[in-house]
Amino acid sequence: MREGLFSAVIGDVMDVMGHTRQFLPPEIQPLRDDMIVVGRAMPVLEADDFGGGEGPGRTGQDLNQPFGLMLRALDDLKEDEVYICSGSSPTYALWGELMSTAAGNRGAAGAVVNGYSRDTPGILKLGFPTFSMGRFAQDQRARGKVIDFRCTIGFGDVTVRPGNIIFGDLDGVVVIPREIERETLEAAWQKAHGEKQVFEAIKGGMGAQEAWDTFGIM
Repeated sequence: MREGLFSAVIGDVMDVMGHTRQFLPPEIQPLRDDMIVVGRAMPVLEADDFGGGEGPGRTGQDLNQPFGLMLRALDDLKEDEVYICSGSSPTYALWGELMSTAAGNRGAAGAVVNGYSRDTPGILKLGFPTFSMGRFAQDQRARGKVIDFRCTIGFGDVTVRPGNIIFGDLDGVVVIPREIERETLEAAWQKAHGEKQVFEAIKGGMGAQEAWDTFGIM
């Protein structure tokens, strides 16, 4: 997938299959243009909790800790999983260099967060695939906590479940449900191969309409 597919072709084939809301919001972009994330979702639910571990007591003792369940979520990452986090307001960083290092040590495939990331030079040096709304250093400790993980989350218009395939590149991040993953990937592979043929035909002078009539791809 990393070498032969791209987000546009995956999204296109799911559109044809009737799954038309599988892209995360367009604000979610890679920290570096060549970053690609491919792996299975390990969803993480974040919530605003101003005051952090020093704030008012919570019924669940885990939530009285700084960052809530975030450290446990990081330690629970498996090889080729993607830390994908949503639920809080976009007012602070949900990912950073130390988190990237911890996730990388566990063989994780990347991070996709519905908020900001920080420690950008460090993450870029590590080369850890990180997708976020942008760069912003304000920390989550005094503002938010992870309240659950390996759970179903909402991320924009998309419902993300544990084990969904996450694919992200410079054009966006798409979520492939488990029940259609084989069909989606087979169709995307065929379409990607077909688009190469269309490209060569148009490059050689074929008109757009003729190319569509011939290949059914554009």
